[in-house]
Amino acid sequence: MNIIRHDPFRELRSLQEEMNRLFAGVTPSSDREEMFGGNWAPKVDIWENKDNLVLEAELPGMTRDDFELSFENNVLTLKGERKFEKKTEEGNYYRVERSYGSFTRSFTLPQTVTPDGAAAEFNNGVLHVTLPKREETKARKIEVIGGDAEPKTIEAKTAGA
Repeated sequence: MNIIRHDPFRELRSLQEEMNRLFAGVTPSSDREEMFGGNWAPKVDIWENKDNLVLEAELPGMTRDDFELSFENNVLTLKGERKFEKKTEEGNYYRVERSYGSFTRSFTLPQTVTPDGAAAEFNNGVLHVTLPKREETKARKIEVIGGDAEPKTIEAKTAGA
């Protein structure tokens, strides 16, 4: 006859392991290094009008020297770092909710835009990038001639307009 040991906490540990797996990556880490140097990504809006593609990125608390912008092979890349600056020598922080650390955001843009004539402006923590569309891809008006009426102009529209 074999003796079987009964562990009253085995099922409780198993439940705890399952809960840890379930919430892994959802709850903030208690690791202080990650809290002060963790990854974050600035929020971005991208839209187009008939002449340009426009990107706006929120970079609060940053200066122009904290990030760089590049355009290569129709990929616009924004990368930089927002550093945690301790504001007090005495006392403790009770809560740190803002994210800090380095970031990289890359956006593959359509072939319709060109870096020639691109403009970027940084004011009040918002980066505003304007990329002009290529002349040959802009919408044009096409004149249609019919047998029974006067010539009629039809305005061509770009996709998404």
